Amino acid sequence: MYDLESYLATLSTGVVFENPKHYYQEAAKLKRLQKQLSRKKKGSNRRFKARMKVARQHNRIANLRNNTLHHITTYLSKNHAKVVIEDLNVAGMMANHKLAKAIADCGFHEFRRQIEYKCRKFGSELMVISRWYPSSKTCSTCGNIQDMPLEKRTYDCCSCGISIDCDLNASLNISRLA
Repeated sequence: MYDLESYLATLSTGVVFENPKHYYQEAAKLKRLQKQLSRKKKGSNRRFKARMKVARQHNRIANLRNNTLHHITTYLSKNHAKVVIEDLNVAGMMANHKLAKAIADCGFHEFRRQIEYKCRKFGSELMVISRWYPSSKTCSTCGNIQDMPLEKRTYDCCSCGISIDCDLNASLNISRLA
């Protein structure tokens, strides 16, 4: 399995926001509650109570995720005059069954929604670049474009010889485009 879920966002300054992986942390309790729910008789009062426990656990995971996203988007929109994000094909990324759970746990759509209204609220400029711009395939030092496999997490340029984290390389390219 690919380790794409380690970072939620990487800034061109080198600041990295870790992905807290709330779903993975709470998955054991959710699994236990769902198993208890499946053992209850349909239509019973105890099944209703068990269903409410499962719903509360799902709500807890969603609230934890939203809290993290609120902290990050508020920090970005308050402390930066210009915020540049990449338009991602989240639906296409969700089609990959190996990455779908990790991408859903990040909440990219909610991140974009929050950053859009918070940039308007705090007066910072938001720029969304095209999803077709090869930000992760382009060297941030010399501009050489080469294929970048998904499982490779460091960008090794064959022209200038630089070795850099692929997320940092992409964020540098995005900041230069703006």
